[in-house]
Amino acid sequence: MIRFVEMNSYTEENYLKSIYHLSLSNEESVSTNSIAAALNTKAASVTDMLKKLADKKLINYTKYQGVTLTEEGNGIAINIVRKHRLWEYFLVEKLNFKWDEVHELAEELEHITSAELVDRLDKFLNFPKYDPHGDPIPDNTGRIKKHELIPISALKDGDKGIIMGVREHTPVFLQYLEKMNLTIGKHIQLIEVVAFDASVILKVNKETVSLSRDAAKNILVTV
Repeated sequence: MIRFVEMNSYTEENYLKSIYHLSLSNEESVSTNSIAAALNTKAASVTDMLKKLADKKLINYTKYQGVTLTEEGNGIAINIVRKHRLWEYFLVEKLNFKWDEVHELAEELEHITSAELVDRLDKFLNFPKYDPHGDPIPDNTGRIKKHELIPISALKDGDKGIIMGVREHTPVFLQYLEKMNLTIGKHIQLIEVVAFDASVILKVNKETVSLSRDAAKNILVTV
């Protein structure tokens, strides 16, 4: 079971979580510039924090060679992700928030340190596997059940799929998907990829929907 004595500041936890997320799309180490961009801060500030995290043995860091999480750092990061996604699920399913309203609230709630509270929350919610955006929720051992998902932009004419996740979590994008009736669980069929701009035409239920290439890249489906 995940049981870390979390004596880290909110800022340190946010760094660990960002490094974790960035590492998922980077097979090697995560660059200082990538972290700075993700956290909207200066590279010099990132360097200072990385030194602190390295001193606490939460990351492996060598200047100009990028960053990786240590086993302890990775465990803490996954625990933060678990709390964030459980709180998002709770806010949507039990308090009737919309999926575009919960990210910032969960950003605050994810720093609660009580493992007992989080475990009881998980049990109360009947151990959900995915958050409202389709992202997998780690269990209390850190295991993650992942979907095998591809973006709509990777489909071919005639392919069918079910929307299971999104890459982009900004409120404006989620509100756009809500308006277009492209939410989690919807069945879609790709009718055509438009040669001119790589936009796509979908069939959703009995309606036809047109999506830009960028939108199609950020909606994930299982086929």
